[in-house]
Amino acid sequence: MKLRSRIAAPVAAFVLAGLTATACAPQTAANDASKDEKSGTLRVWLFQEVNNDPKKKVVDQAIAAFTQQHGEAEVEVEYIPVETRAQRIKAAFNDPKSAPDLIEYGNTDTAGYVKDGGLADISKEFGDWAEAKDTDPTATRSVTVAGKVYGAPFFVGVRALYYRTDVFTELGLQPPKTQAELVSTAKRIRQAKPELYGIAVGGAYTYGAMPFIWANGGELAEESGGTYTSAIDSAAARKGIETYTSLFGDDNCPAAKCAAMGGNATVTAFASGTAAMAIGGDFSHRAVEAGAVKGKYAVVPLPGVKEGEIAPAFAGGNNIGVLKSSTHRTLAVDLMKRFAGKDAQRGLFDAMGFLPTYTDVRAEVAKKDPFVEPFVRTLAAGTKFVPASSGWGQIDASTVLPTMFQEIVSGKKDVAAASGDAAKKMNTAFSDAG
Repeated sequence: MKLRSRIAAPVAAFVLAGLTATACAPQTAANDASKDEKSGTLRVWLFQEVNNDPKKKVVDQAIAAFTQQHGEAEVEVEYIPVETRAQRIKAAFNDPKSAPDLIEYGNTDTAGYVKDGGLADISKEFGDWAEAKDTDPTATRSVTVAGKVYGAPFFVGVRALYYRTDVFTELGLQPPKTQAELVSTAKRIRQAKPELYGIAVGGAYTYGAMPFIWANGGELAEESGGTYTSAIDSAAARKGIETYTSLFGDDNCPAAKCAAMGGNATVTAFASGTAAMAIGGDFSHRAVEAGAVKGKYAVVPLPGVKEGEIAPAFAGGNNIGVLKSSTHRTLAVDLMKRFAGKDAQRGLFDAMGFLPTYTDVRAEVAKKDPFVEPFVRTLAAGTKFVPASSGWGQIDASTVLPTMFQEIVSGKKDVAAASGDAAKKMNTAFSDAG
């Protein structure tokens, strides 16, 4: 085996959330590969983690299996910072000669990268891949645009409800079973313990707010004939917005402090002991374990509107894709399967805690680690994804939804006005995306 790897600097923390590229770049150059070489060096760009060694070990094992099968191939891996991925990947699309063969990318980037002409359509190979048949449907949607597949799901992340067991025991509370109970429980805690947020929420926490919209039957957008139209101002969506924004105020999480908070800030508030509940991901576990609440918390699925329902969560995560410009397409697809295959995903869970995208492998790891059981239940209950439009990148980058939440909690606009304005902005982005 011949393997070369290097890490690009500077290094920054990677927080799973479903990633969206925001950088601008010139129009993509024509980059259809005209040959499919069966030997030579394959270049790979993967995201660097805070502690990258465990991930590198799993990757190296996958490469060893690949090169044992393909003795004439070499693999060169570069670990790149997440924060600069947009510029680097866009540049690679525009300069095929310097581009890698494979990239790791955030699953919300798929539609934008497809529009840029950077990712190869691997629908046939994915359809023929036996392991892919066990992939979670939402994970498959995250690599699908207009019915074509542009990569393989690498891992998935979802959010659930973290709560303080010591606070709940002291106040004689049970984990909420409905969203109405969640609101009332949060406010009861705040009343009894004014030094705490009942539940930490954030006006800039888009992925924490989405489950409230979806649980009430709302959608972010509706698709027809490949065209998206915003649905954020529908009656059902507004119900969810009202529920979420009702958690901002002096009786739970004061708007002056919480309106600007994002997901990391809400998890930090919980981990530091200043909140009794928070919506956090499976990927938040280590941060919480390192905080003041270690040994004093538990996790349950975020409840839906009715008892027994689990609110649909956003299925975040990353994918592995073959670049359209690769001159090693067949080899690149095989290497993609090694990176995203079941053995590698088992290894990534053991090494990093990343949840597998395969339903059978997830069942295995849930038995191995009880902590992930609420997240696996959330995934099994059905998850949601953002619109498969390159316009979503603009919507996210322009903070359309956070602006809507913040206008409501600040009292500048009511739910109807704020959601109506957000819908107009979303429709403009969808229209511009074509």
